[in-house]
Formats: sequence, C-alpha cells, structure tokens
Amino acid sequence: MRKIIHCDCDCFYASVEMRDDPNLRGRPLAVGGSSDRRGVISTCNYEARSYGVRSAMPTAHAKRLCPDLIVVPGNMKKYREVSTEIRQIFLEYSDRIEPLSLDEAYLDVTDSGHCHGSATLIAEEIRAKVRERLGITISAGVAPNKFLAKIASDWRKPDGLTVITPEAVEEFVLRLPVAKIHGVGRVTAEKMHREGIRTCADLRNFSQIELIRRYGKFGSRLYQLCRGEDERPVNGDGSRKSVSVERTFSEDLVDIADWEEQLPLLYSRLQERLEGLSDRYLISGASIKVKYADFSTSTQERASQSSRISEFKQLLRQSWERRQGPIRLLGLGVRLRDLRAEEGPEQLPLPLELKRPQAATQRNDDCDRKQEIRTGQ
Repeated sequence: MRKIIHCDCDCFYASVEMRDDPNLRGRPLAVGGSSDRRGVISTCNYEARSYGVRSAMPTAHAKRLCPDLIVVPGNMKKYREVSTEIRQIFLEYSDRIEPLSLDEAYLDVTDSGHCHGSATLIAEEIRAKVRERLGITISAGVAPNKFLAKIASDWRKPDGLTVITPEAVEEFVLRLPVAKIHGVGRVTAEKMHREGIRTCADLRNFSQIELIRRYGKFGSRLYQLCRGEDERPVNGDGSRKSVSVERTFSEDLVDIADWEEQLPLLYSRLQERLEGLSDRYLISGASIKVKYADFSTSTQERASQSSRISEFKQLLRQSWERRQGPIRLLGLGVRLRDLRAEEGPEQLPLPLELKRPQAATQRNDDCDRKQEIRTGQ
C-alpha cells in the first residue's frame, strides 16, 4: 500500500507577489500580460476569482469582470527560485518526487522514516515549513495513489489538507463527482450528465467495454478510476514527456499564408529547446496547436522521429483544412521517448551467500505484508 502526498501551492505566482508586496493583499490580483497587448492571465488570487477571473482568460476580459483588478507582470526567475526552495523542503522527507509544474508535485513517502512513517504528519510538517520559510501557503492531499491524492489536495483549497485513508477509499470514490476526475473536461462532463452519470457510482454501472465504446480509450481509464484504482508510480527521475513552444499574436493570423509565415521562428525556438536535452531522449511525435479568435483550441499530431519543419507545415495545413479562420495563438511541440526509463533499473545478481531458501523467503514476505497491514496509511 503506497503513501502518496500531492502538494499544490495556492495561486502560486500571485501568492509570491503578495508576499513581496503586502499592499497587494486582500485586493483582486492577477499575474499576466497587459490587456492592450492581448495578454492572458497566468494565475490570480481568490479575491479575483470571486469575480469570475480565471487562469488562461484574456486580460482584457478579466478587467471587464473586475474593473479594480491589479495585473502585474510575471517574474519567472523569482518563481523558479521559490519552487527550488519548496523542493528542498520536499527532499527533507523523500527523494521520490515527481514535479508536475513549478508549484505542484507528488511525493512517495511509503518508506519514509519521518514522523513515525505517518504521511499525514509529513504533509502537515511540509505545509508548516512552506508557510514559515517562504511566506506562502500550500495545500496537500494524502492517499494510497496519485489519482486520489491529487483530488484530495484540491478538496479544501486554499491552505487545506485532506487525507483519504485506505479504509475510506470506497466511500469517498462512490460519491465523487465525475467532473472531479482528471481528464473529464467540461464537454465530457456535460455529456455524462445528460446520460445520467454524475458520480463514480453511476460510472460503475457500465462495463469496461461499454465505457470504451462511449469514451474511446479513455473509457478503460475511467473504469479503473471510478473504482479508485491507480497503479502509476511516482516517477522521480525527472523524465520529460514533451517539449513545446507557442506564441500569442498581437493581431489575429487570418489565413494559411499568415500561419505559415510564423513557422520558421517558432521552429527555431523549438530546436533551441531540444538542443538542451540529453541523449536519453528520442523524438516520437510532432504536434501543432492553434487557438482561434473565439478561444477554442485545436491540435493536430503525427508520429515522427525527426520532426522536420516540413512535417509541421503539413500539420498546419491539416489544421487549416479542418477549420479555416483567424487564430490568436500558434504552438509547436514534440513527444519524447525516455530511453533510460524504458531500459529500467539494472538488476544486479544476488551473491550466493545472501540467497535465502524459498520457504524462508515466503515466511519473510508474509511478515512484510502483515507489517504493512498493521502500519496502514
């Protein structure tokens, strides 16, 4: 039984800005681009959210919702420094850490000897140290797997802690709204609601084959998640899955010629980022992302081992054929294969003098399992 903690800072960029300028506290604040340059909100505090301001919202629209909104430019260097300090706190308790972004990460503390092995006490100490040392708050979720830990960290935001013990998993999951499942977006949730599916208990009325028929390959994942099952380990090797670049334009690109004109610069930026990767990575796919003037997004992707600019040009034309119209954002990306992760850890031979008879091995394994049951979450 794993003990997983998911830590997620509360409105991270905005919290750092309020920490450094106390005059911003208690006032609606957002970090993002300027409204006169078609900027977008990166994050905002809870005072701003009460007006309906959200991340990824155009700054101009956010200002209309909240005329008193204070918008400050982001300072990524400062945010990275704070993120590094948070990671140092995590490392005091475990070296099995999987960062998801600057402000959130999974920790596997199954084998941690801190706090008498209690994941709950470890989470409480982490939250206290982040508050005392860095002057910001962080929410945490504790659960037997990553899926539930991530949901738990969001359950009592901001500055909250939610613990889902192994004994409580079944009851918690049965009542969990399907909209809380990662991967179930607004459109999918609305479709489910129309079909009378509102909780994970409702999803359990369908077989795996039925869910796949309704929701494609994601249906297989839904079958597991609605039962609280998630066997993914905390990947602490820092493995990258993709690299991408994108640009928001001050004026919409109205036709395919305008789209293609932006390719060389974006492609050059992508190549610069790829040059910084180690030899452990191979390219396995290429993708194009476009955001239209109405803020809807479309992606086109294909398998690729080289990701030449001609391939991105072809994907761009496919996007144009799929939907013609002005776009405000264009992005290029590649999927990556991590050769080191695929090879796995090297299995060293066990010295003959340390090998145990099979019967003794079985007895010790049984004792280990009993100890795990007694320890619990």
